[in-house]
Amino acid sequence: MSTENYKFFQNNKCEYFPCHKTNDEENFNCLFCYCPLYMLKDECGGNYIKNHGIKDCSNCLVPHSSGSYERIMAKMKEVIKRGSDF
Repeated sequence: MSTENYKFFQNNKCEYFPCHKTNDEENFNCLFCYCPLYMLKDECGGNYIKNHGIKDCSNCLVPHSSGSYERIMAKMKEVIKRGSDF
């Protein structure tokens, strides 16, 4: 039997849970607590804003919503490439 439990994790005992405002706490995914797409800057695909020149992701639910695993994994080759350029 194949499951996809690895795509979702929730820590509702975390003192920051949920770390973003949401209307769907039950499906809030904590798997990507720190978004690995942050380093892609304006190509991350999330809904961030610039706050005094700094990327502010406090209103972005991309890594925490349904389908987040697939969406993030689809961009991981670019994250790895950029990380290896240092």
